[in-house]
Amino acid sequence: MRCCLVKWILSSTAPQGSDSSDGELELSAVRHQPEGLDQLQAQTKFTKKELQSLYRGFKNECPTGLVDEDTFKLIYAQFFPQGDATTYAHFLFNAFDADGNGAIHFEDFVVGLSILLRGTVHEKLKWAFNLYDINKDGYITKEEMLAIMKSIYDMMGRHTYPILREDTPAEHVERFFQKMDRNQDGVVTIEEFLETCQKDENIMSSMQLFENVI
Repeated sequence: MRCCLVKWILSSTAPQGSDSSDGELELSAVRHQPEGLDQLQAQTKFTKKELQSLYRGFKNECPTGLVDEDTFKLIYAQFFPQGDATTYAHFLFNAFDADGNGAIHFEDFVVGLSILLRGTVHEKLKWAFNLYDINKDGYITKEEMLAIMKSIYDMMGRHTYPILREDTPAEHVERFFQKMDRNQDGVVTIEEFLETCQKDENIMSSMQLFENVI
């Protein structure tokens, strides 16, 4: 399944004959200039051609070279019209916004996408931990995990099959948290998260499901 963010970008890709300077990711008329293509290719698992295509679509959708949170909310409202994607889009935006300045540069965008689409299991889990760690203090609390899980259920809407009960997110979090919080101190560390996820098939399959809403 191609992720929502890639669908959004590629739906805006201009014809291949457009400005050739796109190929080297050079911008003169925007506020933010991305890093060179070679550097981004080294940082990600995308080919030069894929980066060119992603950048062309990104520039069409975001002429300033930056994505703000409202844009993220619009993207997810478009792909999940049956539910309320506002909260999930907020959490996901913060996970992509590496420096926390309220805007996502093209570099942040493609580095995150590269991990989510082509990263190793370890890399994807580290990214997921960052998403669940809402206040970025290096720990996941039960409240943080529940907030993310609930936002995903809210976004999927009432028309999912099988139909989800109101208490389903809380039940999942309770079960996952008990497994992850190995020393029972009320928080999950990155080490606990990685170890538990990689050893537990049920949690790993839930993570696969989670990938479908990126």
